[in-house]
Amino acid sequence: MKKQSIYRPSIGSVSLSAITGLYLVLFLNRTFWGKVHANLAAAPIAVAALYLAISVLFIAFVTAFSAKYVIKPVLIFLVLAASLAAWFTDSFGVLVDPDMIRNAMETTPAEANHLITPGFFLHIVLFSAIPTALILWVRVVHRPILKKLLWNSVTIIGCLLIFGAVAGAYSKDYAAAIRQHRDIVKSLNPVTPIVSATRYFVQAGKEARSVVRPVGTDAKVVPVMSLNKPRVTIIVAGETARAMNFSLGDYGRNTNPELQKRNVLYFPHTTSCGTATATSIPCMFSPFTRASYTHAKGSQNEGLMDVLAHAGIDVTWFDNNTGSKGAAARIPYVDLANSTDPRFCRNGECQDGIFLDRLDDWLNGVSKDSVLVLHQIGSHGPAYHLRYPKEFRKFTPECETAELSNCKDNEIVNAYDNSILYTDHFLSTVIDRLKARSDKIAAGLIYMSDHGESLGEKGLYLHGAPYFLAPEEQKHVPFLLWLDPDFTASMALDKACLAQSTNDPTSHDNLFHSVLGMMNVVTSVYEPKLDVFAGCKRAGPPGP
Repeated sequence: MKKQSIYRPSIGSVSLSAITGLYLVLFLNRTFWGKVHANLAAAPIAVAALYLAISVLFIAFVTAFSAKYVIKPVLIFLVLAASLAAWFTDSFGVLVDPDMIRNAMETTPAEANHLITPGFFLHIVLFSAIPTALILWVRVVHRPILKKLLWNSVTIIGCLLIFGAVAGAYSKDYAAAIRQHRDIVKSLNPVTPIVSATRYFVQAGKEARSVVRPVGTDAKVVPVMSLNKPRVTIIVAGETARAMNFSLGDYGRNTNPELQKRNVLYFPHTTSCGTATATSIPCMFSPFTRASYTHAKGSQNEGLMDVLAHAGIDVTWFDNNTGSKGAAARIPYVDLANSTDPRFCRNGECQDGIFLDRLDDWLNGVSKDSVLVLHQIGSHGPAYHLRYPKEFRKFTPECETAELSNCKDNEIVNAYDNSILYTDHFLSTVIDRLKARSDKIAAGLIYMSDHGESLGEKGLYLHGAPYFLAPEEQKHVPFLLWLDPDFTASMALDKACLAQSTNDPTSHDNLFHSVLGMMNVVTSVYEPKLDVFAGCKRAGPPGP
C-alpha cells in the first residue's frame, strides 16, 4: 500500500517573497514604527505612505533571492535575525549596532543566560519558529529560468519605482524626521542588525591580523626619596554604575553611606567613552581620547597597563566580569568570574566580594610600586538582584528577575540601588584594607565606572545605545578618589586644591594620564592637561 504523503501547499517564489517581506515589515518592526508614528504624528499621510514604501522595498530585497535552493535559507535567516533583534529592540529599547554585536560576541554564558528568559522563548516560538516551519512546509513553485529572471526583474523594478515615488513625494517630511531623530533609520529591522554584524566581522578580521604597537617605552618613575615604602594604586573599573544614583552626587537616596565617611573626592560631572563594556574598558585604558578612539586603534596600540609595566611598576588585573577587552593582554591576569566560592558565587558568576581574599594576598606580597585593577561585575543587569548579598536589600520591593517586563520600574530601580549600595560597601572595604597597611605601603584608590544604565527612562533599559543617541543615564558615570597622607605627599599634591577642582568636567579621557600622574611616571605619551592632579601639584613629583 502506497504511503500517503504529507500535504504541502504550493506557492510561487515571488508570492512567498512578498509575504515574508510584509511579515518582516509589519510584525518585526514595532520599535521602528513606534518611532515613525511618534515623530511624524503631524503628517499621517506621510506615515501611511511610508508603510507602502518600506513594504515594497523589503519585497524587492527579498525577491532578489527568490531562486531555487536559495530562497528558503535566505527567508529563514531573515526571519530568525529579525525576530532576535526585535526581542532586544522592543523589550529594552537597544539598537543592534556593531558595538552591540561586539558585546554579544564577548559576553559570558552566565551573562547571556540572564537574557534568555521565558518571555524570550515565547517570542522566538511565535515570531521565528512558527514562520520558519511554514516556510519549510510550503512547496515553492519556480518559473523557468528566463521567465523567472523577467518576472523577478519586473517585480523588483516596480517596487523600487513605487519606493522612489513615495520617497520623492514626502522627502521633506522624512528628511526632517530623520535629521532630528537619527535612531529612526537605525531601528529598521533586520537591516541594521545585518549591516552591523557584517561590519563587526569585517573589522574583527582586520584586527585579528594587526600587530600591537608599543606605547610609552620611555616611561620611568621619578623616585620619592623621602618615602621608604612602596606606592600602591588600586584602580576599580566599575560596571554599569550611573552617576545619578550615587548619593555622593546628591542622589535623593543614601546609596553611599560608607564612602561618605572615608574622605573620598567625588567628581560629579564625569562622562564615559562608550555605553558598553566592550567599548569603554579598552578606551579608558588607552592613550586616546573618546574623540579620537576607535576599537581598531585600541586593539592595535598598547595601553595604560603596558606603560606602567615599561616604567618598572608591578601591574596585575583581577577580573570579575567579561574580561579586560585587551587592556590586560600583556600583563598578569586573574579571572575570578569563574570561581566557585559559595560565599559569593552561584550559577556561573560571582558578586564582587570574591575580590577581597585575593586582594589581601596580593597586598601582603607587595614589595615595590604596584598597580592593581579590580574589574567589577558591579551593577550589571538585567539581574540586578544577583549583584548583592541579602543584607544589602535596603530598598524594597525589588525586582527579583532578569525579565524586567515582569517588574514595575520602581522595583527595578530598588534592585539597582541595592547594587550601588553594595558597590559602596565594596569600595569602602578596599579602602579599609589599604588603610590597615599604612605602615607598609602608601596607597591610593581610583574608581570609575565604564558606563551607566537606563532603568526605564524614555522606555529604555540596560545600556549599549549608540553614543550619539544615548541618554545621559548611560553616559554620566561616577568617578572618585581616595588617597592616604603618604601617597598624597609622594605626589606633592595639594589636596585642598584638588577638592576645589572636583566640579570641573571630567571623563574617561582622564584615566590614562591621571594614573600616570598618581604613580609619578614620566613619558612622552603623558599629557598633563588630561591629568586631574597636574594643576594641583606643588612642584612636580618629589625626586632627587
